[in-house]
Amino acid sequence: MVVAVFVLSLLAAMALGVPIAFSLMACGMAMMFYMDMFDAQIIAQNMLSGADSFPLMAIPFFVLAGELMNAGGISRRIVDVAGAWVGHFKGGLGYVAIFACVLMASLSGSAIADTAAVAALLIPMMRKAGYDIPRASGLIASGGIIAPVIPPSIGFVMLGVVGNISITQLFIAGILPGLMMALALVLTWAYQSHRDDMPRGERMPLRQRLSATIAGFWALLLPLLIVGGLKAGYFTPTEAAVVAVFYALFVGFVVYRELRWSQLYGLLLASAKTSAVVMFLVAAAQVSAWLIAAANIPMVVADMLQPLVGSPVLLMLVIMALVFTVGTALDFAPTILILVPVLMPVVRMAGIDPVYFGVLFIMNNAIGLITPPVGTVLNVVCGVARERMEPVIRAVMPYLLAQTAVLLLLTLFPPLVMVPLRFFTR
Repeated sequence: MVVAVFVLSLLAAMALGVPIAFSLMACGMAMMFYMDMFDAQIIAQNMLSGADSFPLMAIPFFVLAGELMNAGGISRRIVDVAGAWVGHFKGGLGYVAIFACVLMASLSGSAIADTAAVAALLIPMMRKAGYDIPRASGLIASGGIIAPVIPPSIGFVMLGVVGNISITQLFIAGILPGLMMALALVLTWAYQSHRDDMPRGERMPLRQRLSATIAGFWALLLPLLIVGGLKAGYFTPTEAAVVAVFYALFVGFVVYRELRWSQLYGLLLASAKTSAVVMFLVAAAQVSAWLIAAANIPMVVADMLQPLVGSPVLLMLVIMALVFTVGTALDFAPTILILVPVLMPVVRMAGIDPVYFGVLFIMNNAIGLITPPVGTVLNVVCGVARERMEPVIRAVMPYLLAQTAVLLLLTLFPPLVMVPLRFFTR
């Protein structure tokens, strides 16, 4: 019965239009009343402990790093590098978009920020070149959701804290799945570009390509710095976020000289607003998480899934189907904060590697960002491109299916997820 109280109270609050954070608090209070243990101190203490986490400090710093990179010219130079090397192919600007999304993903870890930056730079170019804009918008949205999978990832930080999983291992294990998602987009776009005879850009001379690459050197160096520093043990993921901020400041002020002191207040304010929303959501979710544990809901779920515990692959398929369904209605962070405390005990009981589960969980959540009706990233790209949602939803479907196929492949063949981790930890 307590599971029904948890689910129904959460859904009822959301149906009334209550913001997710307050819905989670309302859900927690409903469970407390049902369990006859209401105490305002429990709410206050759990909210405080939920936000009081050193690893979670990485979130505001990665958000700020992304803002600084966009304002400091790093994002634009990444697009220039991609255009120099792949822009001359048939449908070349589509490949530029995918390449730029992957590079941006390795810098900020935010799907919304990366999608907005790439769309703002490329949509006008693609419109001018005669591309189908809903299709271009769908491609950029699908490329933007790679950001939570390739390190550094805000989603991995949240998952690591909530699920008690090594964030560094999640970062490293996410490299190959993220690149596979990008490859799925490349293959899908290649088929469409040849079928529909898309525009072809001009081939740049080698000297011009090298010049663009040299200009983007400082932008391309950051992901190597972060991954290399994590592997060598020079800094933790939280410290890596601070390094990213200082690096973005240095490049923006000293190297590219596109940042101005007058911009800093606005960038800090935008980062603080975004971070506050996420951190308040995490704090509110801790109330529900504590009550989920107190009500022994994980064991109830474990009993329901007990017949599947002996078959880890089948269990993962069922969990992925559940997460995919929830992801169509809930945003990225709430899905992590609601489902992970419930599912992690079952995953550990079945002997499934938590890092493997974490990577697939975040991939599934990322795909949820482009699935209607919520589709946060779809809303962002439609706003930037000034397109209606319906044609963009139709256009995004081939890319959605391609990335879902990658998720299914990795679910059926777990060793593929762990390859980068074994390589980097040798």
